[in-house]
Amino acid sequence: MKRVRLGIIGVGGMGSFHARAFRDRKIRRCDLVAVCDIDPAALGKFDDRLRKFVNSAELIRSGECDAVLIATPHYGHTSIGADALEQGLHVLVEKPISVHKADCERLIAAHKRKSRVFAAMFNQRTDPHYKKVKQLIDSGKLGALVRVSWIVTSWFRTDAYYASGGWRATWAGEGGGVLLNQSPHQLDLLQWLCGMPRKVCGFCAFGRRHKIEVEDEVTAYLEYPNGATGVFITSTGEAPGTNRLEIAGDLGRVVVERDRILFTRNKVSASKFCRTSDAPFASPDVSTVEVKANGTGGQHVEVLQNFVDAILDDVPLIAPAREGIRSVELANAILYSSLLGRTVDLPLDGRAFELELKKLVAKSGKKRIARRHSPAKQDVAVAFRGTQK
Repeated sequence: MKRVRLGIIGVGGMGSFHARAFRDRKIRRCDLVAVCDIDPAALGKFDDRLRKFVNSAELIRSGECDAVLIATPHYGHTSIGADALEQGLHVLVEKPISVHKADCERLIAAHKRKSRVFAAMFNQRTDPHYKKVKQLIDSGKLGALVRVSWIVTSWFRTDAYYASGGWRATWAGEGGGVLLNQSPHQLDLLQWLCGMPRKVCGFCAFGRRHKIEVEDEVTAYLEYPNGATGVFITSTGEAPGTNRLEIAGDLGRVVVERDRILFTRNKVSASKFCRTSDAPFASPDVSTVEVKANGTGGQHVEVLQNFVDAILDDVPLIAPAREGIRSVELANAILYSSLLGRTVDLPLDGRAFELELKKLVAKSGKKRIARRHSPAKQDVAVAFRGTQK
C-alpha cells in the first residue's frame, strides 16, 4: 500500500473539521474517498466525487476504504469502531474512545482480535508545552510525584452551544458532560504525565450553569499509589476561565499557564532537606528557569498524519487508542464517586459504573437533573486527610 483510502464516519462539527484538512491538502499519502452520516443533508456539502453513505456498516463493507475516522456522537465510537476493526479496517477514533470503561474494554478486545492500527484523537499530546513537561518528569528532574493540581475552567460554553444538537448534554445522547466532552484532553494528559491514581473522590454539579442534565462543574480529589495527591477542577460555566497545571515533585515544581512553563528546582530534595536540616523554619534553596516551548504543535493534523504513517511505515502512534481507556476511567470514576457519595478505588469496576449510567440514561430527557452529588461528610474528611484504610 502506497496511499491510504480514508472514510470519515460522522460529518458534523469535528468530522467536517477533519475533512477540511484533506481539502486543504494537509495530509500526505492519504485520500479522503468516502463520508458517512445518518443525516443525508449533512452529506450535501461534500464533493460528489466522494462516496456517500448514510449507514456506517455499508461504508465499512464497501471495499472503498482502508481506514476510517470516527467522529460520531460518543456512543457510536464503540459499536462503529468495533465493526470497522472486525472488518479489517484501521481506525482513528475521536475522543473519548467510548462513553464508559466497559465499552472501552469491548472496543479494545475487538482490536486485539485484529492486527490493525488503532489510534485516538488526543491532539493535545502534540503540544510542545506538555511534551516538555513529560520530558522533565521522565528524566527524573522533578523527582517523585508529591502533588498535582489542574484547574481547567476555560471550556466556557453557552446555552446556544448545548442547544446546537439534540444529543448534546444528555445521558442518552452523550453519556456525560464536561468530563466526557471537553476535559478528556486534560484527563488524558494528566494520566500521561502523572500516571493513574488509586483513589478518586468526585464532586459534580449537574446543570448548575446551564439548562442541561449532565455535569457542567466538577472538582475531584485524587490519591496516587505513592501517597501523592491531586486536585482536578473543570467547568463549562465559568468566565473568565483558567488553565493552570502545577506538578510538584520532591526535586521541584513545574507550572504551565498562559503558554509558559516555569520550572523551579530544589538544590536539595525536599525530603532530604527535611530530614537533615537543623533549622526549624528553613527551606531548600531554589532556582527558577523558563522552559522554552513554542506554539501548540501539529494538533489534529499531526495526529492524522501520524495515523497514516503508522499504517504505511509502522511508526509509533502518538496516542494509541488502547491508552484512551485511562481518561475514560478517570472521568467515570469522578462521576461514579459523586453519584454514590463516596470515594471509589481504581481500577474502577467498569460493569458497576455501566449499570449506574444506564439508570441515568433511562431518565434522560424526561426531567432535568439539577442536584449536586457529594460524598458523605465522613468520606470527605477521610479523603482529604490522606491514605484511607
